[in-house]
Amino acid sequence: MKQSSWAERTARSVMERTPRLYEGKGYGGKWSYDYAVVLKGFELLWKRTGEAEYFRYIKDNIDYFVQEDGSIRGYSPEEYNIDHINNGKLLFLLHKETGEDKYRKAAALLRSQLDNHPRTSEGAFWHKQIYPYQIWLDGLYMGAPFYLECLLAYENGQGLDDVARQFIVCERHTRDKATGLLYHAWDEKRVQPWCNPETGLSPNFWGRSIGWFCMALADTLELLPREHADYGKLAGIFAETLFALRRVQDAETGVWYQVLDQGSRKGNYLEASASSMFAYAIAKGIRLGLLGDAWNDTLDRAFRGLIEEFVTETKEGWVNLNKNCQVAGLGGAARRDGTFAYYISEPIVTNDLKGVGAFLQACAEYENLKRS
Repeated sequence: MKQSSWAERTARSVMERTPRLYEGKGYGGKWSYDYAVVLKGFELLWKRTGEAEYFRYIKDNIDYFVQEDGSIRGYSPEEYNIDHINNGKLLFLLHKETGEDKYRKAAALLRSQLDNHPRTSEGAFWHKQIYPYQIWLDGLYMGAPFYLECLLAYENGQGLDDVARQFIVCERHTRDKATGLLYHAWDEKRVQPWCNPETGLSPNFWGRSIGWFCMALADTLELLPREHADYGKLAGIFAETLFALRRVQDAETGVWYQVLDQGSRKGNYLEASASSMFAYAIAKGIRLGLLGDAWNDTLDRAFRGLIEEFVTETKEGWVNLNKNCQVAGLGGAARRDGTFAYYISEPIVTNDLKGVGAFLQACAEYENLKRS
């Protein structure tokens, strides 16, 4: 009997453990960006295998939210929360494959949020209305690839400069010249308790935030026409970020720490979701020709490290992904201050959807690359 791939085993584990993602612990049927992180992995696997159950899993989970008139259960554009855009990435596949117009209407509803979403003075989307004048790296993954695909699929490719602008403005303000790494967030007004009052920057390099940024760029560069004026600039940002990450890749395990540049500091730990995101971005970068063959060794070490450092299997044969930071952010009611002590204090959990989804995408992209 043929041994199934890590992507297939992970997908099987997800389907059997959580037939309905929105019924998982802590979700309670809410419209949460986490689902699309997992379902984009299922999309990659479906495209490779053609297995109907993977497509059906995507459709069943999205159909709970998307109504016949295109409205979305639990979603309000007026919240201006960039996270709420992320699930829209599955709507293009569903519309194309089924022809059902409700998916196009739902995409248009999400797209309408971006028409009025508040922005910085340079045109970058705020992370959320409740986080004014702030760019978070996380938000690039949540909004930019959906925005781009919507413009290409339904708006004749108009406005692509605005998508590129999101990355260019973000990188301009968050890049650390000394390390090449990106700070988690930037406050244009320089008033948030977590920011440096001179630079507006948060104080640390959080792994998953840069992971979101790298995945977002990889996905955007796959879709953006290569003749676009900013394609080369975005490709350069992508490569520069990955070079910086390679310098802080743990030499022994091949994966990455929760706070990227402080691996030797007490309390820091190797973290699964960020490591999966970096592996995904590298694999996709190689496949797209954005990274040279010399990156294969970096990728192989990273992928081997994912399995050896984070993965265990249950008696049912389910894949467990361990050592995921459950959540991390800045400000808000919890007064999250972005310090090293804060980032290592958040709960470390098994099978967080963000981690599992990133791992599934990394496995699918890595295995696709190796097959080719």
